Amino acid sequence: MTGEPTMQYGKFDSVLVANRGEIAVRVIRAARDEGIRTIAVHAEADSDAVHVSLADEAHLLPGTLARDTYLNIERLIDIALATDAQAVHPGYGFLSESAEFARAVLAAGLVWIGPPPQAIEALGDKVKARAVARSVGAPLVPGTSDPVSSAAEVAEFVEAHGLPIAIKAAFGGGGRGLRVVRDASRIADELESATREALAAFGRGECFVERYLEHPRHVEAQLLVDSHGNAVVVGTRDCSLQRRHQKLIEEAPAPFLSDEQTTTIIESSVRIGAAAGYVGAGTVEFLVGADGMISFLEVNTRLQVEHPVTEETTGVDLVSEQFSIARGEWLRVPSTPSPRGHSIEVRINCEDPAAGFRPAPGRITVWDFPRAPGLRLDAGVETGSVVTEWYDSMLGKLIITGKDRRTALARARRALDEIRIEGVPTVLPLDRNILAHHDFADTFAVHTGWIEEHLDELVDLAGDDEAADSTLVEVPVGRDRHRIHLPGLAVLGDRAAEIKSRAVRSGAGIDQGDVAVIPMQGTVVRVAVSEGDRVEKGDLIAAVEAMKMENAVLAHRAGVIVGLAVAVGDVCSQGEQICRIEADSAE
Repeated sequence: MTGEPTMQYGKFDSVLVANRGEIAVRVIRAARDEGIRTIAVHAEADSDAVHVSLADEAHLLPGTLARDTYLNIERLIDIALATDAQAVHPGYGFLSESAEFARAVLAAGLVWIGPPPQAIEALGDKVKARAVARSVGAPLVPGTSDPVSSAAEVAEFVEAHGLPIAIKAAFGGGGRGLRVVRDASRIADELESATREALAAFGRGECFVERYLEHPRHVEAQLLVDSHGNAVVVGTRDCSLQRRHQKLIEEAPAPFLSDEQTTTIIESSVRIGAAAGYVGAGTVEFLVGADGMISFLEVNTRLQVEHPVTEETTGVDLVSEQFSIARGEWLRVPSTPSPRGHSIEVRINCEDPAAGFRPAPGRITVWDFPRAPGLRLDAGVETGSVVTEWYDSMLGKLIITGKDRRTALARARRALDEIRIEGVPTVLPLDRNILAHHDFADTFAVHTGWIEEHLDELVDLAGDDEAADSTLVEVPVGRDRHRIHLPGLAVLGDRAAEIKSRAVRSGAGIDQGDVAVIPMQGTVVRVAVSEGDRVEKGDLIAAVEAMKMENAVLAHRAGVIVGLAVAVGDVCSQGEQICRIEADSAE
């Protein structure tokens, strides 16, 4: 590329942490351990966030939306230069896999704590990444060599290779912009949905298609490569327990792999990194089919959320290694370490499993964790923190380590029983049931679709925890009742019962049986109906994005759409009217 800035490696004593939440806290603490001055940034909604108070100094990113704040490259560079930052660490998410941001950092004369922009482009584009993997002989399932341009092109692929298929964002990850298609009649709708979500999340809507492996495990390799060409896989992880392609529980090392499978994964990862000119920390991800077949999935050109389980089982501080590589030093990990013990990470997401995993912003009134051997908490919140609807729903993660997998599981179950989080719902009740399930604990019969297959059972078992939740209100919508969290009830004492009663009597403004409402505060990204349309129960009305998740709003009854009150781009509050569905003679 003409004018490509040169990667700069060298000492630095100050770093701008271009992120928020748990990962910003993690990087700031690692930097302070090494005597590096830290500069934090924050949106208006994050003014009181933990990472802001931990940093040596913090600077405002005016606005609330991600595009105006944590995705604002020009503003981030301005702050870095104004504060005399010498390096930039992007964390994960946001701009961490943006070649444009990496180039802007380098062009400003700063050290970029990440891979070269060319490697980000080669591996961040999933189509190009597949080409790199293919060129070094890594295992692959069939897929398109370029992004698809139409539903017809997807249909042609299906005719040649069969169903199911996965439609994937070419410039993203984390499950956003990914749709699994098992019915050919759904191709057009799912391609449109994947494209729209990819565009909103990553600024690029291109998608490619590949055969979808049924019931695969998700296994990844933690790669480190220095600027001198030395590469090592620090360890493997299993991240199969996912919902909507978002990981919930991870562990290291990846259990129940044969020596041959482990060798294939490690050697393929090193070859992929070398072919792409990679430098830094990265993760090479694979799917392992039920029949043992391994297929390259993607490369995440950044630190992973689940990196602590590798740290705990290898003794390698991966953020410190990122700093070392960025300084131009030789790898301090000469070969793949032998794992010591076993580690499990449980993500703590502010979502309500009993209400379709709806994000649930609010104030955390209790944040209390056990202290015991083998427990580590990485979090971006504390008691009193306000969880906003604008960003990711993950509050933190609990990492549990034992001498072996059995010990780690026992410690994890005990720790989850002792945790107290109040004020907002979390997925911890679901996590408890997963860790207790024999498929995970005894036979390891889990796969990437396992949670969806067992979701009704897992959520039903979690019901007792929710029944005791003082923030939960049941609101009637037609003949159905929907559970909505009002986190403020937790701090209102005796007034809570009165407010609950009034909310149920009035339906919190939605007791009319013909009203369809916004399920959580968020941004409308699709309106699927028009005034006067007739819908059946279960038809899509709209899609709302909250905390980086797209949530479908379905018709709760059959009828005719009237009083349509929202449009794409509207930022709406929970309970706000979308439209009315009036009964007609066809109902």
